[in-house]
Amino acid sequence: MKRLLYIGIALAVSMHMFAAKPYMMPCAMRVENGDTIYLAWLHDLWVYAPMKFKNKKQEKFYWRTVRDVKKTLPYAKMITREMAYADEELAKLPDDRARRKWWRSFERQLYKKYEKDLRGMYASQGRMLMKLLDRETDKTSYELIKKYRGRAAANFWQFVAKLFRNDLKEEYDADDKDKIIERVINLVESGQL
Repeated sequence: MKRLLYIGIALAVSMHMFAAKPYMMPCAMRVENGDTIYLAWLHDLWVYAPMKFKNKKQEKFYWRTVRDVKKTLPYAKMITREMAYADEELAKLPDDRARRKWWRSFERQLYKKYEKDLRGMYASQGRMLMKLLDRETDKTSYELIKKYRGRAAANFWQFVAKLFRNDLKEEYDADDKDKIIERVINLVESGQL
């Protein structure tokens, strides 16, 4: 009996220690037929072959991608939530005039709140944010600008992007072109990187 008590205490302490880890959610317990069963919810664990770099340039690209994903992924998720909120609110408004007024006010609030952070990003992080937005919303940056600002603004920003050798119409391709980015996202979200 004493041994079971010690095992139970050790298990509870170890579960408590693991609960603080980013890859594990808080534990719970359930009593069934007099037995206590500890439950823990684990994040997905991603297993990839170790990275083998051909040269320093490739290694530098990978670690820059890690840096950019870690910086921009929270913003992509936040922008997705803000867009869902904006769509919800715009749908409640009766006419176009009220929608434009609400949108201008909402846009000013967003600028005030996030402009400093977004202006502090590197150009590579801006490109990464565009890709992650496409991944999160399943819409290219061009389509998002067109939806919220109109076709003229979308065409203007596409022109500006082309001047800097970017493309707002570029789609996120997790299976081919952007598979390294997808790998990094999976590892970052699971707390492995």
